[in-house]
Amino acid sequence: MRLKTSLLKEPKHILLKHKELVSCVGWTTADELYSCSDDHQIMKWNPVTSETTRVVKLPDDVYPIDLHWFPRGVGGKRQSQAESFVLTSSDGKFHLISKLGRVEKSVEAHCGAVLAGRWNYEGTALVTVGEDGQVKIWSKSGMLRSTLAQQGTPVYSVSWAPDSDRVLFTSGKQLIIKPLQPNAKVLQWKAHDGLILKTDWNSVNDLILSGGEDCRYKVWDGFGRALFSSQPHECPVTALAWAPDGELFAVGSFNTLRLCDKTGWSYALEKPSTGSIFAISWSIDGTQLAGACGNGHVIFAHVVEQHWEWKNFEITLIKRRTMKVHNVIDAAVDLVEFRDRVIKASLGHGHLVVATSLQCYVFSTKNWNTPLIFDLKEGTVSLILQAERHFLLVDGGGLYLYSYEGRLISSPKYPGMRTDILNAQTVSLSNDTLAVKDKADEKVIFIFEALTGKPLGDGKPLTHKTEIVEIALDQKGLTNERKIAFIDKNRDLFITSVKRFGKEQKIVKIGTMVQSLAWNDTSNILCGIQDSRFTVWYYPNTVYVDKDLLPKTLYEKDASEFSRRPQIVSFVGSQVRMRGADGSLLHVHISPYPAVLHRHVSASRWQDGLRLCRFVKDQTLWACLAAMAVANKDMATAEIAYAAIGEVDKVQYISSIKELPSRESRMAHVLLLSGSSQEAEALLLQAGLVYQAIQVNINLYNWDRALDLAVKHRTHVDTVLAYRQKFLEDFGKKETNQRFLQYAEGLEVDWNKIKAKIEMEIAKERERAAASPAVRT
Repeated sequence: MRLKTSLLKEPKHILLKHKELVSCVGWTTADELYSCSDDHQIMKWNPVTSETTRVVKLPDDVYPIDLHWFPRGVGGKRQSQAESFVLTSSDGKFHLISKLGRVEKSVEAHCGAVLAGRWNYEGTALVTVGEDGQVKIWSKSGMLRSTLAQQGTPVYSVSWAPDSDRVLFTSGKQLIIKPLQPNAKVLQWKAHDGLILKTDWNSVNDLILSGGEDCRYKVWDGFGRALFSSQPHECPVTALAWAPDGELFAVGSFNTLRLCDKTGWSYALEKPSTGSIFAISWSIDGTQLAGACGNGHVIFAHVVEQHWEWKNFEITLIKRRTMKVHNVIDAAVDLVEFRDRVIKASLGHGHLVVATSLQCYVFSTKNWNTPLIFDLKEGTVSLILQAERHFLLVDGGGLYLYSYEGRLISSPKYPGMRTDILNAQTVSLSNDTLAVKDKADEKVIFIFEALTGKPLGDGKPLTHKTEIVEIALDQKGLTNERKIAFIDKNRDLFITSVKRFGKEQKIVKIGTMVQSLAWNDTSNILCGIQDSRFTVWYYPNTVYVDKDLLPKTLYEKDASEFSRRPQIVSFVGSQVRMRGADGSLLHVHISPYPAVLHRHVSASRWQDGLRLCRFVKDQTLWACLAAMAVANKDMATAEIAYAAIGEVDKVQYISSIKELPSRESRMAHVLLLSGSSQEAEALLLQAGLVYQAIQVNINLYNWDRALDLAVKHRTHVDTVLAYRQKFLEDFGKKETNQRFLQYAEGLEVDWNKIKAKIEMEIAKERERAAASPAVRT
């Protein structure tokens, strides 16, 4: 990926034949830019036609410093373009100016220059900072609400937090995050060794950029923890800005423009003749940027040579409207042309989906000549996600699910929906399910049926006890077995079922210190970077079947060779692609056999699964087969698999299950093997096997529940008391539970009677089983 830059031969901002520095720039649409300069002019640019027109000439005492357009989406209404902007100037004022250049209002704001001004994301408040060291909050109409901070030094830059409830600003070498609520805790840290000149805080990835006179740029998280620090540049960093989707950012310095990944490493470095770049602004679609240059120029740069890979296909955006498709198997090369510039693209599941500024193109990897094309409602697609059967487009207006034939399937909605902050970590798609993390409450995940767009199950969202960072749905299997994995802010990895009807599903932790995760595209195999290890969960559902077996179904590899903080890019087939902290692509191959086993089991080919395990002779594969067999109630296969991994106690238990007379008893004990004691008890009670339900609780030493059942059904109270008494005698203890003392009063335990009653219950169960023969499990 790189930047393709363009400059006019002569600068447009000239005063008395002198080139005047351009101080600020800002986009209204993807094809219209406004710039302000020390020549007191506001110019409008069209980068497509290279035309420039003067919008207005400001008074000679107004020297512009910063410009920020009013947000496009406010109060649920979305404008096609921004209609007004705030302009800060050296005379201590900020000016509210319409798109046509009319100054609506000028406000005396600071003593000395107003160095920066920013609207919040809702457009309900404006923050300004100045040479007087004050940070002020203003209403939409320019009325002062509060003075948030008073510093002893000039404040050069300010940014809003993604939720608009905190403000980030500079103070010399320090960065300060101050909440709007009074008395709330202020976060402050030394960020640079020199004066900090610029900051930016992205609403999608919640990461902070800073750059200053120490000639470095740095990336921080929202807690002030350093994620990346660049090598020193030749000159101070005077401009930086996030791309809208948070995947890229740009850095400007003297005769320097750099394109970087969100993790900090550099994609490309350009050395244009611009002088210092004082401000950078990205277009709303994130395909191009503009820089305000010290020599009177405005530099335009387009992002080109983006790269996508899937199996044997490599696709590169070689021009704004042209893609090159390379099939590495037969070395075939195809060129794909588009009518408009490419904004977003995604390659996977046998299809290439491309969103331009006006249309969406869907190509099959089998045919690059005849794409399916349909028009888009809004030309600012910010995210494309693909599943096997359909794909999701996210733009400023909403979420849209399309089939690969171009048919709109559904358009899910949820309360407080903000599509501009969604990314691949907070949205996940499978063939039947769509999951979206809520921004208003980050502990909540909304889950929708893909085909209808309605909330799944009982309509209640999935709620976790801690804020969630990343979510991922598995891709294969039946809808009622669909699982979602997610990482919370403690970096713990959890898994749970998405089907939710009233009763809360168990959310189970399966990993700690997990930095990145991905599901396989063809099997329900999960991989992740866990602390300093690369871990593959060959059958994550094991945690619901036999939790003790989970460690035996893992593959682990030392990840220290992958450099610091690698991120998983994709997990296709048996190949995992990762991106290192330095931007290098890393490939890890895992065993193909677990995926083959998944296919055998999904088709109920148990004998093929056994043959595979005997051929491979791998303990991990046997453990996976054991868990899969128990999950599918195939006890014969489970017995063989458990025996292969030396789980003698479970082999004996399965053997005893097979001897049970009734189908209900066998099913209940299979549930017990999975640790589902409540479900086992409910199954037995539903079948009328009260004694068996009581005995299950006795065997689990769940004495209170056993007594409750016996009293409720008026049977086997003496059996419960007898087993309780024997239990206490074995441990040399005396009864202290008042309920047991109450029922035991005047009762003598006669083991012969109890054994006779138990034998009678077993005989009854055998008679019932004989009267209604069922297929043995």
